[in-house]
Amino acid sequence: MSKVFFSNSGAEANECAIKIARKYAAEKKGEDCNVIVTLKNSFHGRTLTTLAATGQDHYHELYQPLTPGFIHVDAYNIFELEALGAKHKIAAIMIECIQGEGGVNELKKSFVNEVAEYAEKRDILLIADEVQTGNGRTGKLYSYMNYGITPDIVTTAKGLAGGLPLGATLMNEKLQDVLTFGDHGSTFGGNPVCCSAAISVLDRLDDDLMDAVNAKSKYVFDELSGATGIKSVSGMGLMIGFETVKPAAQVVSECLEKGVLCLTAKNKVRLLPALNIPMDLLAQAIEVIKSVCADCQ
Repeated sequence: MSKVFFSNSGAEANECAIKIARKYAAEKKGEDCNVIVTLKNSFHGRTLTTLAATGQDHYHELYQPLTPGFIHVDAYNIFELEALGAKHKIAAIMIECIQGEGGVNELKKSFVNEVAEYAEKRDILLIADEVQTGNGRTGKLYSYMNYGITPDIVTTAKGLAGGLPLGATLMNEKLQDVLTFGDHGSTFGGNPVCCSAAISVLDRLDDDLMDAVNAKSKYVFDELSGATGIKSVSGMGLMIGFETVKPAAQVVSECLEKGVLCLTAKNKVRLLPALNIPMDLLAQAIEVIKSVCADCQ
């Protein structure tokens, strides 16, 4: 990556990525080359434009009309993507390698590589939405690094500044000069307090911490896979989802009563523990989760 634009959130980072993609495509292929393709079950933000990019209908219901120019395709259907390319002028494809809000579903490496190869052949930009998956969450700095691809644009936020509001849109050498003076801006983007926090976070995301994240991930997967009341486990690193016999919301509520904070993602319980969570504390939390799930009455 050759240049970065700082903003305040993941949605803003994705908005910036979309603007870069559309400006690049318009200048190179014509103004009618403006379609952004995303996957069904994806989530890219809560602004009107990033809601339009989100491939989940229930997020759209109350906010019509959304920004036009987005098409959602099924994951693993490369033929649908190719057919779209024959009908529409596609500026970019935006993917989450692991769909967080969509149910903590990690995409298969073969499909991600097919998408990357298709985009490269057609000079279609590939955007990796790393808002939830970035900054060590999946055992690598960014989740796309687990797949052996190189996106044109990477967006990140959430853990980047350790709880302070900071988003970032990273662009490769091909795109570094697309935005010129006055094309984009942010009142508080790149402010010194949040950027200082991000430097502190990034300085700690070293190989030792990533090794620890992967070791803790293996422990959680080993403990939850096949446990009573748990149907399946998905995810990567310390971004983990599991489907339960009980309703997911009930599991989250009962875990909270016992001091363990979980989330839901569709029909799954979602775990996003701190990357540096002590092993003994993680083990306590997993025991609580297992006991709640085992009580299927």
